[in-house]
Amino acid sequence: MLGGESNLSIYNWIKVYLEDHGVEVHSVANEDGSKASIHCRIGPAVDGGVILSGHMDVVPVEGQAWDTDPWVLTEKSDGRLYGRGSCDMKGFIACCLAALPQMVEAQLTSPIYFAFSYDEEIGCLSAPDLIQHINDTYIEKPAYAIIGEPSMMQPIIGQKGICVIETTVNGSAGHSSRIRQEVSAIHQSAKLIGFLEDKMNALVDAGRIDDRFDPPHTSLHVGEFNAGIAPNVIADHAIFKWDIRVIPQDDTRSIIDDFKKHCSRMESEVQEKFPGFKITSIEHHPPVPPLDTKESDAVVDFVKKLTPIQEVGTVSYAAEAGQFALGGFQSIICGPGSIAQAHRANEYIDKSQLVLGVKMMHKLIEELS
Repeated sequence: MLGGESNLSIYNWIKVYLEDHGVEVHSVANEDGSKASIHCRIGPAVDGGVILSGHMDVVPVEGQAWDTDPWVLTEKSDGRLYGRGSCDMKGFIACCLAALPQMVEAQLTSPIYFAFSYDEEIGCLSAPDLIQHINDTYIEKPAYAIIGEPSMMQPIIGQKGICVIETTVNGSAGHSSRIRQEVSAIHQSAKLIGFLEDKMNALVDAGRIDDRFDPPHTSLHVGEFNAGIAPNVIADHAIFKWDIRVIPQDDTRSIIDDFKKHCSRMESEVQEKFPGFKITSIEHHPPVPPLDTKESDAVVDFVKKLTPIQEVGTVSYAAEAGQFALGGFQSIICGPGSIAQAHRANEYIDKSQLVLGVKMMHKLIEELS
């Protein structure tokens, strides 16, 4: 299912599969019941368990040139499985579910939890409610959360946070010869975009650097811009969408506040020429927090026992790991597949990566038995 759409088909399949193995299932539905996250516990109700986290939604395929049906998992002779979400991150969820019979049969001394969310791809929207529900449901406290984003089985201890914002600028229409008398929404938007780039550069100049990431600083990027009807008509309306990807030491909300203060100052100046000038910004989703797990945290050594990759890393994409960390669990990203294959045509996962993913599950069972 696509981010934003109902996920009940995959949710119900997983729910029935878990219940068929005698596992009690908990759901966290949205207001109208069209979507639901799912979580469960396998093993005893004692402190110190491990959450296995994945998201059930995927990104669209429109405009991408696929060689196979993106909605049918297709195995080729190259040892790869092709299909939307095969890498990001249904491969990890498949590894969890494949190992469920062994988890149920094992004499676990600490529990394993599944926590599968919806709408991750459009802003990690459901994870906060899922995490809160986990904390409210179980009397015991899980210790660690492993978020199975594709990392080629490398333990990832840091991720950037993200927020996506839509800014609308209202100017005055008119003949382009009257550019001095009117207020162009495009020209004013260009100044705002320049402010965002200057803000990014100012953070770098202030030494806000984290060399673990690429780029090693907070980035501000405008990805969409829509305005104007003709080259000889002053645009009275412009919309641009931009994102902030923060390193752990920077604060998304502070950057947004600085932008809004700048917009307020610009409004006061420009309204002297055109009283109807207005800048409005909306957040497409709340800021997703970064992840900043320390190499000395116990979860790092624990996950190293489960995967052949011992060197830790960081990623510049956003994920739910930072949200699980805020929820009180030492968190790490580690899953099969490469992020380089995600969100693109002919997305695939190597079967060898799935083998490693299942091996990680079996080692997890051994560690908690």
